[in-house]
Amino acid sequence: MEDYLQACRAALQESRRLHVVLGNEACDLDSMVSALALAFYLAKTTEAEDVFVPVLNIKRSELPLRGDSVFFLQKMHIPESLLIFRDEIDLHALRQAGRLSLTLVDHHVLPPSDAALEEAVAEVLDHRPIEQKRCPPCHVSVELVGSCTTLVTERILQGAPEILDWQTAALLHGTIILDCVNMDPNIGKATPKDRKYVEQLEALFPDLPERKDIFDSLQKAKFDVSGLTTEQMLRKDQKTITRQGLKVAISAIYVDLEAFLQRSGLIADLRAYCQAHSYDALVAMTIVFNPQNEPVRQLAIFCPHAALRMTICGVLERSQSPSLKLTPVPSSHPNLQAYLQGNTQVSRKKFLPLLQEALSAYFDSMTIPSGQPETGGVSREQVDKELDSAGTPLIPGLSQDEEDPPLPPTPMNSLVDECPLDQGLPKLSAEAIFEKCSQISLSQSSSASLSKK
Repeated sequence: MEDYLQACRAALQESRRLHVVLGNEACDLDSMVSALALAFYLAKTTEAEDVFVPVLNIKRSELPLRGDSVFFLQKMHIPESLLIFRDEIDLHALRQAGRLSLTLVDHHVLPPSDAALEEAVAEVLDHRPIEQKRCPPCHVSVELVGSCTTLVTERILQGAPEILDWQTAALLHGTIILDCVNMDPNIGKATPKDRKYVEQLEALFPDLPERKDIFDSLQKAKFDVSGLTTEQMLRKDQKTITRQGLKVAISAIYVDLEAFLQRSGLIADLRAYCQAHSYDALVAMTIVFNPQNEPVRQLAIFCPHAALRMTICGVLERSQSPSLKLTPVPSSHPNLQAYLQGNTQVSRKKFLPLLQEALSAYFDSMTIPSGQPETGGVSREQVDKELDSAGTPLIPGLSQDEEDPPLPPTPMNSLVDECPLDQGLPKLSAEAIFEKCSQISLSQSSSASLSKK
């Protein structure tokens, strides 16, 4: 793999036609490995003058925020320097010069900023429900499996198994296991095809890491923020809400509150972050898991504006629906207020409406100029609508505290509004799912019959 990636980087300096294998904008482990492995396979098996190049659909500076990807690359001895990132190649210029073909993996809808690239798309390989009206007019291969890497593995093993080495097999194997939650049948993420190709990889390479070992290590790396700067920790999983010109950010941070507050230069970092992004207030919800794998949440509210800070803290302290059961933590800085959160069931998703309420209360407390409408309460429907557009984490789909599943959520572009693990781990089997679908079908048929009568 290293020799192949080295050749790809060299090809960028030449004026050759490129066939880029492009993952999604989330660039999670599944997207990254799918792009790397499929491009490697196409380069080894396609008789064409095009140079097949995998491109990670993020800036290079964003890779450190993907802890599981960084960890896995290091474990597989693949230097980050050999990877090609979106900010290192001008796809639009290549298209205009007639030197670009695209294969999309782990997504099938280009964002508006890349709409002009659609004419260059030659193939799509994805594992999520297809948007018929938005899919590029090319060969589309979609199958609803747990991991897109499973489909790449199938392509390799059916087309040219002889090109598969231990390193590439380990990348495929570990990614499928992480995506499918260690193939746990109680969770139901893994399909028969996912299990089939994990077993085939293990049969071909018996010395692959044990499933539990690789899953545990990747899962731990996904939540590890120890090597990040304060700015990176805040950006990794953040949502933003706005109201009448005020902007408040809330970041989920997977460290203990005490450790967070003791970070060197924390106040200066928080102030600089707010100034750089025009935030009026910043809430850090720190999260750690106890031995029972239950979340322990704590809060830190940074706000240089005294009136706004007091309003936010007051609303949070007095809230009864839900009650946060806050215990103030002494802070040496006047612009920072910290709390222990006694009610650990209040996740960030449930917390966001309280911030909306606080902003509403802040404007209600101000003198409103004559002729302008007063700011009333915020309806649940309005909150939900605003939260939908509140901004996604820098890693879309890594919204780890929507209902705080201790397991990895489905990527953003799987066309679901929430993580399927939001309400805890579902105890589903294939039989239960089939029975539920049958019930829905019968219900719809009955409704249609009644309406006709």
